[in-house]
This record gives sequence, C-alpha cells and structure tokens, in this order.
Amino acid sequence: MDLTLYQVDAFASEVFKGNPAAICPLERWLPDALMLSIAMENNLAETAFFVKKGERYGLRWFTPTTEMDLCGHATLASAYVIFRFLEPEAVKLEFETRSGVLVVEREGSKLVMDFPARPPERVQPCAGLLEALGGNPKEVWAARDYMVLYETEEEVRALKPNLLMLCELDRFAVMVTAPSSVKGVDFVSRFFAPEHGVPEDPVTGSAHCTLVPYWAARLGENRLIARQVSARGGELDCELRGDRVRMGGEAVLYLRGTIEV
Repeated sequence: MDLTLYQVDAFASEVFKGNPAAICPLERWLPDALMLSIAMENNLAETAFFVKKGERYGLRWFTPTTEMDLCGHATLASAYVIFRFLEPEAVKLEFETRSGVLVVEREGSKLVMDFPARPPERVQPCAGLLEALGGNPKEVWAARDYMVLYETEEEVRALKPNLLMLCELDRFAVMVTAPSSVKGVDFVSRFFAPEHGVPEDPVTGSAHCTLVPYWAARLGENRLIARQVSARGGELDCELRGDRVRMGGEAVLYLRGTIEV
C-alpha cells in the first residue's frame, strides 16, 4: 500500500526552524498498530493522520511511542497540507479529535488554531522532578503536564535536564517557563516528554493551552507573544478567549513523498 507523506515545519516561516511533523492523509483509518509503526519509523515528535468526514476531518496524532490526546504543531501542519494541496479555496477547517472539535483558520500568512484552555493549578512536584531539571525553580504548577517557573529566560535556556530522571514523572511531560528578556515577547518556554519518545519538543502548541492561561492572568493581558527557546525555536501569537486558546503561526513544506507499508 502506497501512502502520501508530507513533512512540514510548523511555527516557522523557513525550513529547518519550528517543529517538524509528518502528515499522512488517509481515505480510511489504518489499524492503530500500523499508524504507531509509521510514527516510530518517521521518528519525529508527531505524525498526524487525517480522514475526510463530511465537512470535517478526523485527526489523530502519534509520537514514536503513543497516541496523543492533543497536539498543536501537527494540527497546524495538517491544516497547512489541506489548505495548500487538498482544499486551496478553503479558509476554515474543523477537525474532530480526542480533545473535541478543533478549528484552524487562515489569517493572512498565518494559520490560527482554536484549542481548549488547560489552566494550571499550584502543586507539589513529584520526587526527583526539580533535581532532574536543575537550576533554581520558583514554583510548580500543573494541568496535564507539570509547568515549572523560573525567574529568567537565561535560566530556562541554560537548563540541561536529566532526561532519564524525567522518564519517572507522574504526569505526561514537563514544561519550563519564565518571562522573556526580549522586547515584544511576553514569555518563553521549553518542553520535555522523554518517556514518550520526545526528549525535547521544538515547539509545543498543546503546552500553550496551559502556559497562556497562566501568563494571561499573571500579566493581565489576553493577547501574548510566546517563544519556545529550543534549539530550533519557534514563535506563537496567542490569545486567551474564555476557556479557549487561539494560537497562530506559519508553516513551510520540507518534504512530499510516498511511503510503502
């Protein structure tokens, strides 16, 4: 069986930036084990599969080891593929997912996603978390993932976490965050999920479902510019609207080909 595969750099305006995702359009769902095997073979943070369902698309996301409940950059990349290659006249897409219906709209050169907010609460960290991260963390919050606060962007950039220790987390993943030191950017972050095949994710849309509600409350602003300061890096235009988070960014095609499975 031959399947078309795209690789798209999301939250980026040029290749080799942002977060790469593999996108595989399907006529019908493949067996779960086969989709996971394709994701393992791609060895990217996420591989997304979608199937046309009337006016909407069913959308699923896989890391190299597990199926995800929510993924931002692979949703952005899936929308980019549909807008560019499958429905070039469309301006709005709706995806049916494990996290409900997600909407992506064109706004100029950017694609804007509408996701559920996941506000964090102050928590006590699990044993070993702060030791694994290092630095001088100030507070620990959590929703699905831990969110650990540092005082400065420089601290966040300098972290060299012990990834083996982070595999012992009692939550899915951990993000670290601090105020930005750059004018025009509100906050920075990094994201680690080594137990699930993602040592450090370059740009993580789902993390901003938690980061944006926190920083909006702290800064008193609903519209925020976020930067993920991984090696590849990426920037997101964010807005908190009630219990939803809007995230905008660009995407660029790196690869289009055929896989045989």
